[in-house]
Amino acid sequence: MNNRKSGFTLVELMVVAIIVAILAAVAIPLMSANKKRAMSTEAEAALGTIRTALRAMYAQSGAYNLDIDGNPIANGISPTNLSGLLPGDLDGKYFDEDDYTLTTLGASTYTVTAVGTGQVQGVTVTLNDAGDFTRTGL
Repeated sequence: MNNRKSGFTLVELMVVAIIVAILAAVAIPLMSANKKRAMSTEAEAALGTIRTALRAMYAQSGAYNLDIDGNPIANGISPTNLSGLLPGDLDGKYFDEDDYTLTTLGASTYTVTAVGTGQVQGVTVTLNDAGDFTRTGL
C-alpha cells in the first residue's frame, strides 16, 4: 500500500511568495510613473485649449503678445486673461487654472507652462509655438 501525501512543501510556498514580492517591488514604481503620466494628459489638453486661444489672437492681431484690440500682453500672466478663455475653462481634476502660465510671449513665439500641485506635485508640462510638449517630473 502506497501512503504518499500530495501538496506543496513550505519551502516551495516560500519561494513563490518571494517571487511575488520581487515582482510587486518592481511593478509598483512603474505603475506610479504611469499614473502621473496619465494625470499630465489633463494639462496637455488644457495647453491645447490655450494654444487655440493664442492662435485666434494671432489671426486677429498678427502677434501672440497682442490681444485682439492690439494691447500688449505681458509675460507671466494667467492664460485666463486671453480672449476666448473664461474662468474655470482650465480647471480640471489634477490641474487648476492657477497652474498655467504664459511664460514667454513674443510677436511670433510663445511658451505656456503647467506646473502641477497636489497629486501631480513636481510635474511640469510645457507647450511651445512649434507644438512641442516637454514633460518633466514623471
